[in-house]
Amino acid sequence: MNHPENDTPQSATRQRLTALLSKAELQAVTERSNLAGLWAVASIWATIVAVFAFSAWAMQLPPLWRTLCWLLAIVVLGGRQLALAIATHEGAHRTLFATRQLNDHLTDWLCGRPIGLDLFKYRQHHFIHHTHTGTNDDIDLSLIQGLPTTRRSMVRKLTRDAFGVTGLKFLIGRFLMDAEYLKWTVASHYEWLPRQSVAHHLACFFKNAYPTLLTNIVLFAVLYTAGHGELYWVWVLAYLSPYPLFIRIRAMAEHAATERTTDMLKNTRTTRAGFLARALVAPLNVNYHIEHHAMASVPWQKLPALHRILRHKGLVNSPPGYLDVLKLVSSAPAKNADQPEGA
Repeated sequence: MNHPENDTPQSATRQRLTALLSKAELQAVTERSNLAGLWAVASIWATIVAVFAFSAWAMQLPPLWRTLCWLLAIVVLGGRQLALAIATHEGAHRTLFATRQLNDHLTDWLCGRPIGLDLFKYRQHHFIHHTHTGTNDDIDLSLIQGLPTTRRSMVRKLTRDAFGVTGLKFLIGRFLMDAEYLKWTVASHYEWLPRQSVAHHLACFFKNAYPTLLTNIVLFAVLYTAGHGELYWVWVLAYLSPYPLFIRIRAMAEHAATERTTDMLKNTRTTRAGFLARALVAPLNVNYHIEHHAMASVPWQKLPALHRILRHKGLVNSPPGYLDVLKLVSSAPAKNADQPEGA
C-alpha cells in the first residue's frame, strides 16, 4: 500500500530531516522490535489486571475508603485505555512490532477493539492527518479548533470530560458510526451518511462492532469467573470519564496553539512528561510528537533518542510541560469568550 504521506510539503521536510542523520543514526532510530511491542502490550494489560485486583481487594474496606480506591482505579484505567489507543496508533504506523501481522492483527484485537477502535479504519483516517497537518485539510483539526480559549471555557470542557458528558457523547457516536449512520472518525466533527432501513443499520452495527463486543464480553467473563463481575463497571466508568479527558489533554499538547503551516517543526509540539503524565496522558512516548511527525517510521521506544539527536542539531527546543500547555490553550482574553470552542 502506498503511504499517503508521499509527495507532500511534509514529506519534503521529512526528507531534509532524514538527510541530516547519519546512516547509523537513521538505522538506530528506525529499528523495530517485536520484543518491545510485546513488552508494551503486556505491560499495559498487566497494569489493567493489577488495577482490577486492587479494586477487588478494596471491596473489603469501609465504604469511604472503598470509593476512594475505586476512583483511583478508574483514573489509572483511563490512562491504560489511552495507552491501548496509543499502541493502536503505533500499530497503524506498523512501528509497534517488527512483524506486519503482529502490527495489524494482534494490535487490533488486544489494543484497539477493547476500546472500540478499528485499527484499519484508524490507519486510513490517521494518515490523512499526517499528510495535511497544520492545514485546513487536516482531518483532526476539530480536536484543537478554537484554541486558545478562555480559562472559563477550558474549565467547562475539562469538567464535561471529568463528569462523563463527553464520554456519553463519545459512546453514542461510536454506536452511530458502527451502525453507519455517521461516517467513521476519531475527530470531533461528524458527517451523516445516507439513511437506510433500521434493519440495515443494525446489521452494520453488529458487523462493525462485534470485535469490540466480543473482547468486552471476554473481559466481563474473566472478571465474573474471578467472582467480581461487577468490577466491569470500573472499566466502563474509566471509558466514560478520565479516558476522554486524557484524550483531550494529549491532543491539545500535540497540536493546539501551534502555527498553521506545513512545517512539522512548527505545527506540532513535543511536551515534557514526568511519571504522572506518562501514566495518564503520554503513554508510549507519545509526548515526543514533533519527532513522530518528523519521522513516522520511528517506533515508540526510539523517539527519545531521536529527540536527543534533533536537540543536538538545534532543530527542536526544550519542550514545555503539560501544565504549560494547559495555561497556553486557556490564555485567550475574556472578550473572546464567544469564539468557537475546540472539541
